[in-house]
Amino acid sequence: MSTSLLPASWRPVPASLLPANPAIYDGPRLATWLAMAYLVFITVRSLIHLLLPDGGAQSIASIDVNVAGGSNIVAMFGQWGAIQLLLAGLLWVLLLRWRGLTPLVLLVFVIEPCLRGLSGHLKPVTAMGTPPGEALNWWVFPILFLLLLLSLCPANRN
Repeated sequence: MSTSLLPASWRPVPASLLPANPAIYDGPRLATWLAMAYLVFITVRSLIHLLLPDGGAQSIASIDVNVAGGSNIVAMFGQWGAIQLLLAGLLWVLLLRWRGLTPLVLLVFVIEPCLRGLSGHLKPVTAMGTPPGEALNWWVFPILFLLLLLSLCPANRN
């Protein structure tokens, strides 16, 4: 595991995305800590979709579920939460057991808002307000992308 909070070199090493030894992470600790913080957010979001009575569809995303098929919307949110929780669990294992895969986990974080944005474009959701996921989607992308680049920078001088 790296001992430096920040990188020793700000030049990303793309080969770090799939390291030869996934147990060893040569990047800055800051990238791992921030990835874990974001993963806490993802885990909580998953639990909200899975456990809230409306899956967060109306109470958070302001989607009217008091319409024909509203129970299907709630069911889809619950199932979405289950899948998100499964992915979050897998990402926790990768971050905690195989720290060298921190950049790969961050790549997954970067791709997710892009795919959600594409899905929202292809299949727009009608809501009474702007759902938080839609509002934050394009704000989080550049931050996660910079964090991915940071994770690819070596923290130790060789």
